[in-house]
Amino acid sequence: MTARPLIAMIFVGTVVSAQTPAQPAAPPATTQPAAASTTCPEMATALTALLARDVRMRDWAEMARYRDANHTLPASSSSETRVVFMGDSITDGWQQPRYGGFFPGKPYVDRGISGQTTPQMLLRFRRDVVDLQPKAVVILAGTNDIAGNTGPMTNEEIEGNLASMSELAQAHKIKVVLSSITPVSEYHVRGIPQTTARPMERIRAMNDWMKSYAASHGHVYLDYFTAMIDDKGLMRTELTEDDLHPNAKGYAVMGPLAEAAIARAVK
Repeated sequence: MTARPLIAMIFVGTVVSAQTPAQPAAPPATTQPAAASTTCPEMATALTALLARDVRMRDWAEMARYRDANHTLPASSSSETRVVFMGDSITDGWQQPRYGGFFPGKPYVDRGISGQTTPQMLLRFRRDVVDLQPKAVVILAGTNDIAGNTGPMTNEEIEGNLASMSELAQAHKIKVVLSSITPVSEYHVRGIPQTTARPMERIRAMNDWMKSYAASHGHVYLDYFTAMIDDKGLMRTELTEDDLHPNAKGYAVMGPLAEAAIARAVK
């Protein structure tokens, strides 16, 4: 028997496949009006998101983000205390001028990337931290793991990645500062509350583990959490505009704490 050619008709959100009929098709049956189709703006938004995801998946750890900056960064001198801050959007956003700049006058290097999780940071740790030969590294990570940005993550998996980054740093004589995951709140809710996406119970558990791990391995634990919560145990409403990211007042709280932790680490 001769195979009949396959016809595939693709519509938005619908794929219809059929064998070419041997006999003329019967007149189409009367159908009810279809439900409202996807609008052009919705399709444009979906395509933009899809393309962005495709680009990101080609460089999953975003190794290219700081490639040029790393190549042009002057070699660290013995007289300076270079410190690299490794993290996600909270570290990445610290560079914005509206937050007062990133430690003006200090030889500190920001290597935060918005949205990242600990496995992504671990992949780029050698290039964005070790190769820059800092005296210390400040690691702020975990909130996006809890939120599942790159898939579900257990606390043990997050802990393993943080431990691996710390071991890499220690093997290269880089002092380690492990930062607590910053608190979230539910005072400026837009969509899913941050306390649902990032349960405070998991944040507290991760912070307890970091504090214990730092103490047992000779690292410094940087406690942002305690200084940023209110009497309900959530991030103070004046320190954030979206219940997750610090604003200028939030960074003003974090800055001196980071400086004190670095001083303890490199003394």
